[in-house]
Amino acid sequence: MTTLTNLTAACEIGANCYLVEVGAVRVVLDAGMHPKVDGKGALPLYELLDGRDPQCIIVTHAHLDHIGTLPILQQQFPRAEVVMTQGTAEVGNAMLHNSVNVMSAKRMEDGVEDYPLFTHGELEHVAMNWVQRPYDVPFRVGEGDEMLVTLYDAGHILGSCGAMLETNDGLRIFYTGDVQFENQSLIGGATFPDHGVDVLIMECTHGATERDRHYTRERELDRMTRAIRNTIEGGGAVLIPVFALGKSQELLYELGKMKESGRIPDVPIHFGGLGAKLTQVYDRLADCTPRLRPGVRVKECVETVPLPKDASATMLPSPGNIYLVSSGMMSPHTLSNRLAGYVLPHEKDAILFVGYSDPDSPAARIKMAGQGELVRLGTRADRGQAYPVRCRVESYDFSGHATREALLHYAKRLKPRQIVLVHGDTEAQEEMRELLEKWVPGVPILLPEPGKSYPLGE
Repeated sequence: MTTLTNLTAACEIGANCYLVEVGAVRVVLDAGMHPKVDGKGALPLYELLDGRDPQCIIVTHAHLDHIGTLPILQQQFPRAEVVMTQGTAEVGNAMLHNSVNVMSAKRMEDGVEDYPLFTHGELEHVAMNWVQRPYDVPFRVGEGDEMLVTLYDAGHILGSCGAMLETNDGLRIFYTGDVQFENQSLIGGATFPDHGVDVLIMECTHGATERDRHYTRERELDRMTRAIRNTIEGGGAVLIPVFALGKSQELLYELGKMKESGRIPDVPIHFGGLGAKLTQVYDRLADCTPRLRPGVRVKECVETVPLPKDASATMLPSPGNIYLVSSGMMSPHTLSNRLAGYVLPHEKDAILFVGYSDPDSPAARIKMAGQGELVRLGTRADRGQAYPVRCRVESYDFSGHATREALLHYAKRLKPRQIVLVHGDTEAQEEMRELLEKWVPGVPILLPEPGKSYPLGE
């Protein structure tokens, strides 16, 4: 019997983790950390593993909601083989070391006693056991090689993959992880299998979002170019909050192209911190990982001004400058959050959003506010100093996740025997299920509840 247990603690984009059991073979898919919960509450439901070793842990990519608690899982099950791509191993190492620093700071500043959940030394020790696997090359797992696994390029960020699990009796289970079928600026779209899947475990981040049918990435880039040019020429500063991994590298490359072509003025771009470290990893792997432009190194395409090394240092935005800084959601204690307090009240300045914002985040509050409304930048809407929204505020769709239409088309093309929806809030999952019932009639759609187990492929 083949089963799936949802080890993600809540029905949302949180600490992603799933257990697939095929007879005696146990495979854990991802080992995430919840982005909105502190301490041990950020862990997946590892207690449901019941102390029984998984034979394999597969990490699909290096965002913390998929890799953030991997060292803890490895400490509990040191005999498990830990598999990922080269890109995920290199980027994930940097992400997890930075996570130790963030957790240590939260212990000091916010009194989170559980932090850090692991140390730099513990991370270095477990990372020695990571096994790097290439795309499209099958390998076997289990004491008796009972399962065949193949990783496929997911097009989400550097190193991201989907995983095919094939049992000895021929059942083929495909887990998409986070996927983007469209080309981005540096990373090409996913190259997933288009047939032979019995069970599809699919993300549905955008399950409740319908994209404008006139959308193109080029139009979004043109809109952004005009906003930057108008703001700079009008004597303002441009703040672009970005996620350090993925969005930073994509946008830095695009800003370089805008400057080189003369579409925006040749002004300083302030960039640094974790985003700069990860850009070095992107560039170091430019010749040996899948790229739309093999060999192109971002830092050779655009010159940047380093950010202060002290993350708490005071930094005032100046007219005629672009600030590409994290965090993308403007979380408290981050540089983008502090800069927002200076930018929001100034009519000549602009804040340009390029990615997803959690509804409870300061970034989402700014997006939703009208001109002149007061916005608080604390951890909740009722905390922190209030600032009037007088600057230009715009949002752009450069998502690293597939649209719901693309996911629907993929599911229809595969025509699996069963579909399991993960990585989406309740609304996204429910809307995706309703649509799939029309697109692939007769195929059972499963929305796995946290902590529960379900049969697969029956």
